[in-house]
Amino acid sequence: MPRPTALIVDDEANLRRHLRKQLDHHWPELVICAEAGDGNAALEAYARWQPDFVFLDIKMPGLNGMEVAGTLTPDTHIVFVTAYDQFAVEAFEKSAVDYLLKPVSDERLLKTIDRLKRHNAIHGHSPLPPAVLELLKTLDPAPHASRYLQWIKASHRGQIHLLAVEEIDYFQSADKYTTVVTQDGEWVIRTALKSLESELDPDRFWRIHRSVIVRVQAIEQYRKTFSGRAIVKLHGHPTPLPVSRRYADIFKAD
Repeated sequence: MPRPTALIVDDEANLRRHLRKQLDHHWPELVICAEAGDGNAALEAYARWQPDFVFLDIKMPGLNGMEVAGTLTPDTHIVFVTAYDQFAVEAFEKSAVDYLLKPVSDERLLKTIDRLKRHNAIHGHSPLPPAVLELLKTLDPAPHASRYLQWIKASHRGQIHLLAVEEIDYFQSADKYTTVVTQDGEWVIRTALKSLESELDPDRFWRIHRSVIVRVQAIEQYRKTFSGRAIVKLHGHPTPLPVSRRYADIFKAD
C-alpha cells in the first residue's frame, strides 16, 4: 500500500520544523511532502501534492486556516494546530478531524496519529464535519469581535464543556475560582475575574461588583432596595446580584 502523505502549514518556521521532527519520529511511515508558511502557499502545495493529511494552523497571513480548509477536497483529513487554548479541545474529540494546541506534546500527538490511522482504516476519507466548520467560524469573527473571547472552556462535575460567551449571563468569583452561570446551569473556571474582564467585550459585559461581571442583555431590572443597596435582577435568575457604589454609575441616565 502507498505510504500516507501530509502537508504542514504554519506561519512559524520553527514550529513547522518541530512538528515535522515529531511526526518523523512517531509516524515514520508518513511522508511529509511539503510545508507552507501561509494560506496561499498552502493551497499551492496542496494542489501540487494532494496529501492525505493537512496539519493546519488557523491564524496565518493571507488566507486563514478556516478559509484554506473550506477549499480542500472531502478526501483530506485536517488536523488544526493552534495556540488558542480558549477553544475546548474536547469539542473536536468525537470528530474525524483533530485539534492540537501549541506547543504540541508528544503524548497528545501520539493520540492524534492513532486517531487518524484508525479513522482512515475504518471509515476511509471524510469531509470536514459541518459542526466543526460552524465552530471554527468563531475563530475568524468580525474585526471588532475578534479582540474578545467567543468561547470559554469550563468544568462541571468533572466534565469539560464548551460555552459560547453570548450564552453566559454572569461571572461570579469566589476564592480561587470563578463561577460561570447560564440559563442551563453553572460551571467553574480558574480564570480570575480581572483577567476575564480584559478579554470580554465591554459593550456586552459590565463589571458591577468586584466579584461580578454580567452580560448586559441578561439584565432585567436595576433598582435599589429599602436599605439603599443597589441590585440587578437577571432574566431567568431569581437571586439578585449586588451592584457596588464603584460601578453604579454605569446605570445612571445620560
